[in-house]
Amino acid sequence: MFRDEVAAAYQQIQDSICEGLVQADGGAKFEEELWQREGGGGGRTRVMQGGNVIEKGGVNFSAVHGKLPEAVKKAFKVENDDFFATGVSIVMHPENPFVPIIHMNIRYFEMDEQTRWFGGGIDLTPHYIIPTDARFFHHRLKQTCDEFDASFYPKFKAHADDYFFIKHREETRGVGGIFYDRLKPENTSLDFKQLLDFSLAVGNTFIPVYSELIDRNRDKEYNDHQKEWQYLRRSRYAEFNLVYDAGTKFGLETNGRIESILMSLPPTAKWNYNPHILAGSEEEQTKNLLKKGIDWV
Repeated sequence: MFRDEVAAAYQQIQDSICEGLVQADGGAKFEEELWQREGGGGGRTRVMQGGNVIEKGGVNFSAVHGKLPEAVKKAFKVENDDFFATGVSIVMHPENPFVPIIHMNIRYFEMDEQTRWFGGGIDLTPHYIIPTDARFFHHRLKQTCDEFDASFYPKFKAHADDYFFIKHREETRGVGGIFYDRLKPENTSLDFKQLLDFSLAVGNTFIPVYSELIDRNRDKEYNDHQKEWQYLRRSRYAEFNLVYDAGTKFGLETNGRIESILMSLPPTAKWNYNPHILAGSEEEQTKNLLKKGIDWV
């Protein structure tokens, strides 16, 4: 079955990304936990903590099936309640404030032959936005998209800007990336096999991009003030995931495994009251770049 092919390919993506992250970090290993979902299916949660670079990070694979809750059925506007969903989800929280947080998700959802699609994307959340790093990141994502359809990058980049927007703060979570949902032959130039190839290409972009960003910034010195700013930016990340993130909501509403769902949260974050940003500071420069529509390529 096609869904079994997708799940097997995603497991291979999880394996290769974990191997690449262990090499890039140079210190930590992944702890693996196999789990079963009560309603059907299960997954492999892999978490890295206390590394040379990564303070906390997870690379999760899941393939679950069962009955959709009524609230999810209404949101998806479907009558059938049988579903299958598989994907790989990654969040990395680094120790050094100059190494960015990164998130990736590739996923496939199916109810029947007529109701199925791919979703996913990669986005970058620097604590301090370094324009050359942001341009490198977006350039590599554009290269991946252009291999399949030249319309993908501008469309998915705009979607990421809109999706990763913290409305109550009126700022983006970071410098965006690409984000897509409900991708299927009816709304693209690709068939389902080609869409799987695109999804895997997005997954295979992760290690070369993030390894380069780690190498550029891992040895930069930082002080207590910059660490406090990192904690503040992490709090914004947590706010987005708990308030707006669709994957978090889907996992909670379909009786997903809590530890795996909330793996995305940072190990330490702070919500200091009414923090002030100095004019002309590195922090102000970053805050001024937390907006939609910046052309990084």
